[in-house]
Amino acid sequence: MVLTVCMSPSTDVTIELDALNVGKTNIVKSKTITFGGKALNVAIGVKRLGADAYTTGLMYNENGYTFENALDKEGVPFTFVWNKGRVRENYKFIDNRSMLTEVNDVGEEVGKEKTEEVLGMVRMLSARSGVTVLSGGLPRGVDENYYGKLARAVDKRSLKIVDASGQRMFSALNEGVDLVKPNLDELENTLGRRIADKEDMLTACYELLDRGAKRVLLSLGKQGAVITDGTQSYYCKSLNVAVNSTVGAGDGMVAAAAIKLEQGAPLQEILRAGVAAGTATVMTVGKLSFTKEKYNEVWNNLHVSQI
Repeated sequence: MVLTVCMSPSTDVTIELDALNVGKTNIVKSKTITFGGKALNVAIGVKRLGADAYTTGLMYNENGYTFENALDKEGVPFTFVWNKGRVRENYKFIDNRSMLTEVNDVGEEVGKEKTEEVLGMVRMLSARSGVTVLSGGLPRGVDENYYGKLARAVDKRSLKIVDASGQRMFSALNEGVDLVKPNLDELENTLGRRIADKEDMLTACYELLDRGAKRVLLSLGKQGAVITDGTQSYYCKSLNVAVNSTVGAGDGMVAAAAIKLEQGAPLQEILRAGVAAGTATVMTVGKLSFTKEKYNEVWNNLHVSQI
C-alpha cells in the first residue's frame, strides 16, 4: 500500500483563457474545480494505476466533506485530522500557449496539537504501508522543519518519498529518504544557483544524495526526467504531445514512481513509469489525474537511456 500525507489540501480552480491580460477584463473559456492537494492527487494516481492507496493529513471542518466525496468516488480510503475553518482555494490560469499562472491561497493556521496528531497518524498508518509519500506545502503556523518530523515518524519498514523543496526537503533528507522528486526550478531554488547543463544537473542531484536521499528523480517538464542513485543515472525523454494542462503532472509522476519503488523495480522502470504518468496527466483534459489506458499508451512509446 502507498500512504500519502497531505498537510495542505486545496480547492483548485483551473481557468482557461485565450490570453491573461493583466489589468483588463478576461473572458473564461472553461473552468474546472477539483478537490485535491499534491498528496491527495498522488493517492488518486496510485489508485488509478490499480494499486492500493491510503491518505491522511489535515482537513477542515467547513468544506472538507467535498474532499471526502471526491476520494470516495476514486475509491481512496482516508483518515484525517480535522481543523477549524475552510480548505484554501488556489487559482490556476492557463492561456492559449499553455502558460500557467498560479495564485495560491495561504489557508487557515494550524496549531501544534493538530500537527502532533498527524504525526501519530503517520506512525500508525505507515507501519502497514510499503511506501509513504510526503508531498506538498504546509499550513500557516507550521515551521518548514516539520517535514523532518514527518519523515522521522514514518515506520522504518516503509520506503519514504518526498516531493517538496527548500527547507522542507532538507529537513526530510536529514532523516534519510528513499526517493526525492524535485523539478528543475525547485532544485535551482533549493540549492540557490542556476543549473546550466546536464553535467551541472547531475552534480546538483548528487548534492541531494549527499544530504540523505538514496535516489533523485528530477522532473524536466516537457523534456522528460532524470533519475540517479549516485552510481547509475538514466534519462527518459517525454513524448511530443499536446499539453492540455501541466496541473498535477508532478503528482502523477510520484504516484507511478511510488508503485514501482514498492515493487523493487530498477531505476530505469521507476523513471519510465514516472515520465509515462506525468505525460499522461498533461494530455488529460479537465481531469484531476490521468487514466491507466493513457498511461499504458505513453509507457509503450518511451525509451530510457543511460547517462
